[in-house]
Amino acid sequence: MEQELEQAIGSRIRTLRLEKGLTLDELAEASGVSRAMISRIERAEASPTASLLARVCAALGLSLSAFFAEEGQQASPLARRQEQQVWRDPETGYLRRAVSAPGTGSAVDIVEVEFPPGARVSFPPHAASHDMTQHVWLFDGELEMTAGEAVYRLRPGDCLFMPVGEGHSFYNPGDAPARYCVVLDRGGR
Repeated sequence: MEQELEQAIGSRIRTLRLEKGLTLDELAEASGVSRAMISRIERAEASPTASLLARVCAALGLSLSAFFAEEGQQASPLARRQEQQVWRDPETGYLRRAVSAPGTGSAVDIVEVEFPPGARVSFPPHAASHDMTQHVWLFDGELEMTAGEAVYRLRPGDCLFMPVGEGHSFYNPGDAPARYCVVLDRGGR
């Protein structure tokens, strides 16, 4: 199953890159990810981390949710839980569920995340994401968010609004998983 997902991710990146008329070098320059790494991912020889995949998606003009939406899938306003795309970051083990219905044309994506204790993931600043904003709404556990120079400690029920393109990091300082929702606004892309 994991190998199938790696192949699907690699194939999707290659397809999107070619649809946009980008070479490996051009995508590498736009994303800040090495040409060699993108090539290895496209051939399913490497699993991208959340941070790396987000940078590649941003360079392709997509959010992670839009990336994981199944191509050609019939748009429906209802996204049943058992049909929602789930992905686990190979580096941190965090589990990401695309909650919002794909293919609707909405500029908003809703994502549910289960973030392991002690896990940390950073998303560096990226120009392709500057029009995007997000709300991070914590349901369970603890979450420390860093946006630019500001550090925010979230407790259950707290919601943090922040731009995406300026770079940010998620950290779970607790001893229990953090469960939260990200509402991403792609800014009309």
